[in-house]
Amino acid sequence: MINSPVPPVVLPGRMARSPQPALRLPSGLELRPWRFSDADALAAAGQDPAIRQWNLLLVESPQAARERIERMHQRWQAEEAAIWAIARPGGEAVGLIGWSDIDLAGGSAEIVYWLLSEARGGGVVLEAVERVSRWALDDLGLHRLRLCHSVANPASCRVAAKAGYALEGTMRSALLHADGWHDQHLHAFIQGDTWGE
Repeated sequence: MINSPVPPVVLPGRMARSPQPALRLPSGLELRPWRFSDADALAAAGQDPAIRQWNLLLVESPQAARERIERMHQRWQAEEAAIWAIARPGGEAVGLIGWSDIDLAGGSAEIVYWLLSEARGGGVVLEAVERVSRWALDDLGLHRLRLCHSVANPASCRVAAKAGYALEGTMRSALLHADGWHDQHLHAFIQGDTWGE
C-alpha cells in the first residue's frame, strides 16, 4: 500500500472479512450472491442480444458461466467487485447487479446491471439500483458511485435519472462495442445526494 497523507475512505478488509449479504427489494425479489446453480441463467444472458450489446457479456456455455461465477466470488474476497444475482426468493436468477472497479481507498465504484427479457419492464432495475446504491454508501461507506452507459441506450439514462444519479457529461468514444466506439454518459451519485427524481 502506498503511504498517503489522506486516509482511505474505507479501510481494506471491510468486504473480505464478511460474507456478501443478501438484500431484499420492495417487489419481493432478492439480491443474493451468485450460485453455481445459476450457471444456466448466466449462460442464457450471454446469448441475449440486448445484454450482449450493452454489457459486452460473452458467456458461451454453462461451464464458462460457472467459471465467471467463481471469479465473482474471488473478486468479492479481493475487494474488487460486489456482484449480486437478482432472483425470485428461493428461485432462479433473472438478472445481475453490482459494483465493479471498487476503490475502497478512494471511496468509489461503478455500477453494472442487466435483466433477462422476462424480468424487464416492471421497475426491477430501478429498485435494484437504489438498493445496491444504499448498500454501497450506507453499509460499505463509499463516497462516489458511477453509472456509465452508451448514449445509444436511453433506457439506462432513464434509470440513472429516476435513481437520482446526476448526469455529469459525455465521455467521447469511451467504450468499444461490436458496432464500433460509443460515446458514454457519465452519471454519479455521491454521499448527500437526494434519491430519486
